[in-house]
Amino acid sequence: MRDFADIFIIGGGINGVGIAADAAGRGLNVTLVEQDDLGSGTSSASTKLIHGGLRYLEYYEFSLVRKALKEREVLLNNAPHIIRPMRFLLPQHKGVRPSWLVRLGLFIYDHLGGRKILPPTSTVDLTSDEYAYVLKGKFKKAYEYSDCWVDDARLVVLNACVARDHGADILPRHKAVSVTRTNNQWHIDVKDMITGEIKQVAATIIINAAGPWVDQVMKEVLDQDESNLMRLVTGSHIIVPELYQHDRAYLFQGVDGRIIFAIPFEDEYTLIGTTDKEFTGNPADVTISDQEAIYLCEMASVYFRKRITVDDVVADYSGVRPLYNDGASAAQEATRDFVLKLEKRNSLLNVIGGKITTYRVLAERALAKLKRRFPHMKGNWTAGNPLPGGDFAYEDFEKELKKLAKDYSFLGVKTIYRLFRAYGTNARKILGEAASFEDLGVHFGAGLYECEVLYLIENEWAMTAEDILFRRTKLGLHMSAEKKAALEEWFSARQ
Repeated sequence: MRDFADIFIIGGGINGVGIAADAAGRGLNVTLVEQDDLGSGTSSASTKLIHGGLRYLEYYEFSLVRKALKEREVLLNNAPHIIRPMRFLLPQHKGVRPSWLVRLGLFIYDHLGGRKILPPTSTVDLTSDEYAYVLKGKFKKAYEYSDCWVDDARLVVLNACVARDHGADILPRHKAVSVTRTNNQWHIDVKDMITGEIKQVAATIIINAAGPWVDQVMKEVLDQDESNLMRLVTGSHIIVPELYQHDRAYLFQGVDGRIIFAIPFEDEYTLIGTTDKEFTGNPADVTISDQEAIYLCEMASVYFRKRITVDDVVADYSGVRPLYNDGASAAQEATRDFVLKLEKRNSLLNVIGGKITTYRVLAERALAKLKRRFPHMKGNWTAGNPLPGGDFAYEDFEKELKKLAKDYSFLGVKTIYRLFRAYGTNARKILGEAASFEDLGVHFGAGLYECEVLYLIENEWAMTAEDILFRRTKLGLHMSAEKKAALEEWFSARQ
């Protein structure tokens, strides 16, 4: 850990690592601390979409939607391995939103963000062979529009890798416990959450990007009393066995005005979410409520021919969205845009709200606010720079995948696809000179080999089996309890 940083960032979610990557690439000394694993909070509990937010148009959030729509293709070009285009089917539902309003919204959605790569909206016959018998017979037609899917937890880690590769100190499982200010400089006590050791770092600027813990950091660490700035909202998701065979996602409208998604997930499952429920308490303790699980099952069952019940749920997850308190009366109406509040004579920046889609823009604007303090830092640079492993054109995904499959022909198609989708060209760093399964080391199950585990430990800050099974990968969904326990034992034997 360095003794001094130009910028000290609290929070290792997408906003924190995004700012760290951008700042380090501009030549600034950066230290980032995260009290748990990188992306272990809200940033790995999203609906996993890079999207403009079609429903935000109803609340006249045109600036936010335009900003997010423009970012879809920027991020797709920067990370074509972990981000992919996806088509969404929005079935017509009489009695919810009138069709003219939906068509108008989709027309705006197609044209607001300067779309160049993603295809425009079209109309789909839900009785055709590809879609027949998925939804109930009363749903005959759907509008099909474009957005993108993202592996949210990997997006966090890859930005942390960018920051590290530009010289930043990235310290997961470290917590800022107290702060003092003398001689126009911050002095931060940092606790190693594993060893208990406390070290001190001096910094010119502190950025509080702690997500749902922003207000807690304000009060307990930074000694700020900023009440009512944050509005915490729970977003919960359920995962059920695969409900259909095609590769489209669905957007369903509820009679209560809310929407949910049903998205193909991990080959064998369908992801359904999300909810919008006011939250109080410790964000670390958030779990899906029975009420939320039942709501998602019942709303999906309005559309799918197969009735979905809580007995079908094989996994679930919840996250707390740290929204800016704009006074909206309902949780689903609260703005998803970010707010940057510069305090303490321009030496403290609190980051409130935001969407995973706009993290890169947030980082640029955060650093623009600090330009006066660092007049010699470089300008914007992240828009055209690929994330690690994404150094190929998005349209070349299949070509690059085939090259990897040819070079490691002993591996199955499923494993090769997963490795390339997760690591892109860096998959070769994991596989190295391997010419057989024996060269990959211990097989833990579901295509996870020791060489990948070691790569994640040495290059991506993985410290536990959970870090690997549910954030660096999603293989925990595909492994038995015995297989997971074997990986945990392997970690224990290393200590």
